[in-house]
Amino acid sequence: MVHVIDDGVFDAPVDKIWKYINDQNSHQHGAVKFTKVLEQSGNSMTVDLEAKNPDGSWHKETWKMTMNPPKSHHTEVLAGPMKGSSNTHTYTPIGNKTKVVVEGDYYAQGMDDASTKKAVLSMLDVIFNEDNANLKNYK
Repeated sequence: MVHVIDDGVFDAPVDKIWKYINDQNSHQHGAVKFTKVLEQSGNSMTVDLEAKNPDGSWHKETWKMTMNPPKSHHTEVLAGPMKGSSNTHTYTPIGNKTKVVVEGDYYAQGMDDASTKKAVLSMLDVIFNEDNANLKNYK
């Protein structure tokens, strides 16, 4: 298990970020592809998805995501090679920008701690950059 904390600042206000996160047509990533919603209940949703490995191949996972707008969202990995991983994204408004802090514990079957941390930070960086670019054009 590797504990990771990472942060960044989006060039968008928090209300725009939450609108974007909830827009399934616009909120897409190159490293994560949602394939099926298994269950929705209250502010939680369980989904099947495909996630990109560091070598470019793909694997399947099941995530439970709990949304707590406008403050945070929490993700638990229920199945797949990252099973047992969880993280929370916490959002703090800073005028027309928003700071996000991602903190979580990550498990990766077949990877040592250093490789797991490197892969997680790389994926978080890619996702942050995709979201920040998409938010610039999002209405």
